[in-house]
Amino acid sequence: MRFDPAQLETLLVIVEEGTFDGAARRLNLTPSAVSQRIRALEGAAGQVLVRRTLPAQATEAGLPLLRLAQQLRTLIAEAGADLGEVDVVELAVAVNADSLATWFRPVFADVARRPDIALRLSVEDEGHSHELLRRGEVLAAVTAEPRPVQGCSVEPLGAMRYRAAAAPDLLAAHRRGNRVDWQRVPMLVFNEKDRLQDDVLAQRGRPRPKVVHRIPSTPDFLEAIRAGLGWGMVPESQLVPEIERGELVRMPGTTPVDVQLFWQRWRLPSVGLDALTTDVRTAARAALRRAQA
Repeated sequence: MRFDPAQLETLLVIVEEGTFDGAARRLNLTPSAVSQRIRALEGAAGQVLVRRTLPAQATEAGLPLLRLAQQLRTLIAEAGADLGEVDVVELAVAVNADSLATWFRPVFADVARRPDIALRLSVEDEGHSHELLRRGEVLAAVTAEPRPVQGCSVEPLGAMRYRAAAAPDLLAAHRRGNRVDWQRVPMLVFNEKDRLQDDVLAQRGRPRPKVVHRIPSTPDFLEAIRAGLGWGMVPESQLVPEIERGELVRMPGTTPVDVQLFWQRWRLPSVGLDALTTDVRTAARAALRRAQA
């Protein structure tokens, strides 16, 4: 079965833009021409490939073609660069917010030395980023999933260590002798996918407190803890200088939580993706705890 590259690219742009009209503007086509391309692609596949929703999404049948389109785009761009064309290779990557704010940052300087590479980062929880790989929305991901997505390779990066922390005044207000009143001290979560704090409570047989703040930004999450809004799990690399300055303290009686991270990428003969993999591997080795065997 053969598929038209222009039709595959149209499918990919529809999913990226979220609408047929948005894809038409980006591709300099009429909405009718975009619809015709998708109908032709669906005719060749014999199945519906796009859900006509807001935003538009690939169906399960469309996911393999979405992955093919993403890979084809990368390979075409790299081939053009090899032939001397002025072309940019776009690498779509998923990274969790805490990694992006800490150990992943040296990757930016490495990529900056290759002006023909453009990063397109998606910020997604490490427990869910592999789904973006499965759907074909990214070529690689920092993930907590050790099992490779079909068509991908996986390698361990190391572990991010987290510790429960709070502002000194907040902790003092909720201490009962040597114990913490976990049911009354407010708690922070990044979003509803963030279960790190719940795991700490589960170790004590405690449910969530009545007050739970949602702060979906790593810098603001840290600032909210510093301001006394609630306690939360903080990457150790961020917490150590805060403790040294007296801004934060560890929650007593808690133990560190290590989140194992992995690098999953498509098995694709891509010079750009190979170089990015090396950059990520180097940054992880310099900052993360040794991966468990």
